[in-house]
Amino acid sequence: MNLKKTGKAIVTALLIGALAVSVTGCGKDKAKGASGDAGNGKKVVTVAHTNYYVPYDYVNEKGESDGFEVAVMKEVAKKLPQYEFKYVPTSDDDLLIGVESGKYTVGTKGIWITDARKKKYVFPKNNIGASVIGLVVRKENADQIKDLDSFAQFSGKLVPIAPQDARYNVIDGYNKEHPDKPIKLTSAESFQIADAYSWVMEGRYDAYLEVELSYKNNIAKEDAPYHQFADKLTYIRYKGIPTYPIFNKDQQQLADEYDKAIEELRAEGKIDELEQKYFGESLSNYLK
Repeated sequence: MNLKKTGKAIVTALLIGALAVSVTGCGKDKAKGASGDAGNGKKVVTVAHTNYYVPYDYVNEKGESDGFEVAVMKEVAKKLPQYEFKYVPTSDDDLLIGVESGKYTVGTKGIWITDARKKKYVFPKNNIGASVIGLVVRKENADQIKDLDSFAQFSGKLVPIAPQDARYNVIDGYNKEHPDKPIKLTSAESFQIADAYSWVMEGRYDAYLEVELSYKNNIAKEDAPYHQFADKLTYIRYKGIPTYPIFNKDQQQLADEYDKAIEELRAEGKIDELEQKYFGESLSNYLK
């Protein structure tokens, strides 16, 4: 046996093994949600956002990350100079999976809190914005249905909602507060949104709980895919639901720093200013 060759082989194997461990360790650090080094001493925070959800999160005509939530995160970044924020437009699925796995540090897409999501992500204490929800009803019943209370009195026949859908929790919460006159809450698996509109128009159900922005994009706008329903359906606002950024599970410290920055921005009037810019009104008022 050649001891010199054997010794060299062992040393080489050890070096390769050490390098592999080193590379694997780096991969694990990156997978924990952030943050690498920008090369200037700052930690990189990668903010994933949806690329089409106007006016919350989107890519503008210049190819830049834009929208209310993106703009708020850019203001947060100014309050946290120890980080370098980078913005990545992507799909819903990639955002959710990416934040959970650590591919992205933070994600914004008009997200509501649910118990299932709290198991996967860190939610900050302070919301970033609000999403308005309400009822899609037949125009012929608009004089009788003004809100959830009058809808419950009218019939309470609501298009079914999947239990994992955050809207299910909205109605479930309402029913717990109004046990004497609850809305008929039934669960259903996913269905085409056109079916929900058709069921309301046909009288199978008397209302469909919908995010206002979705109603505008699906029916109200002249170029909306279901604009032909606009002469028969109308929308009644109910209330605002707080929306949040989601953080990777290892980013509690960053979430805490976000909370402090948001509180300062709200006190300075910056959040209201951005709501006026992107929505033309303060949606936060609907949270009160």
